[in-house]
Amino acid sequence: MNQTKTPIKAAIKTRLLTAAEFQRLAEVPPEAEWFRNIRSPATKRAYENAIKDFMTFTGIKRPAEFRDVTRAHVIAWRDDLGDRLGDRTLIGASIRHRLAALSSLFQYLCDKNTVTHNPVKGVKRPKVESDVGKTPAIADHQARKLLVAPAEKSLKGIRDRAILATLLYHALRREELCKLTVRDFKHERSGVAHLKVSGKGEKTRYVPLHGVAHDLISEYLNKAGHGADNAGALFRPFRNSRKGGNRKKAITPDGVYKLVKKYSALLGFEIGAHALRATAATNALDHKADIAKVQEWLGHANIATTRIYDHRKTRPEDSPTFKISY
Repeated sequence: MNQTKTPIKAAIKTRLLTAAEFQRLAEVPPEAEWFRNIRSPATKRAYENAIKDFMTFTGIKRPAEFRDVTRAHVIAWRDDLGDRLGDRTLIGASIRHRLAALSSLFQYLCDKNTVTHNPVKGVKRPKVESDVGKTPAIADHQARKLLVAPAEKSLKGIRDRAILATLLYHALRREELCKLTVRDFKHERSGVAHLKVSGKGEKTRYVPLHGVAHDLISEYLNKAGHGADNAGALFRPFRNSRKGGNRKKAITPDGVYKLVKKYSALLGFEIGAHALRATAATNALDHKADIAKVQEWLGHANIATTRIYDHRKTRPEDSPTFKISY
């Protein structure tokens, strides 16, 4: 008996959680457990806003009250979302996203046997307004001008050219660009340089590195001096460096957005960073890239999302109007 007790006693002595902490975690409501299990900061932020809005609408104060929600409550919330006035008016896609967040919560509660069914299932969602993307792509000549817009030969100019090339040649989301480390830039597959991209849903994909972007990033790393810092951020801000902050810190998604907005505004067409993703996808499809490969390249879970960038069927020059000859 003593031989069996010894390892148990040792485990108790070395445990990191106290007995009280262990008990508190065991008593965490499944509603809170669901939220804590979401890893993506962007998803967490969006889902939190959706659930808070539902709680405000229904008057829910405690997690246990979610168990009394019916489909009628969800339908009433959906209708209220569509009827709100002023700045709170939500388009169909936003309402669909909020319903998806609530459905995710209830699906988790179903899996935990906390509720018997998901009340969001069966609730009709607004139709997608169009199969055309809301973010417009810029023209090829505009993209070429944007690539050389940071004309200064300073470190910032070199970095900004590298960032713009990375976005325009690889269709990355700005969050994905900010997550890139120096090591992510150094991957090779079958002798071809690749970027290791950490995408949505904690999915990793490897994107072949375009030669122009490769040269610009290499020039930036040589000039910045952090090319050997494999674990550090690939693209870094300058403001933190001047203030003596953490030089290994990555540029933020907001910093990328402002960078793209600044240079595009100077050229007379102010856009956000997502327009460069739309531009890259549209350009690849226009030049006969296989749509299934573009889907994988973009990191889309559903090919229907990729199709919003496929404008080949809507090009005016291909219209039957111009095929008529009398």
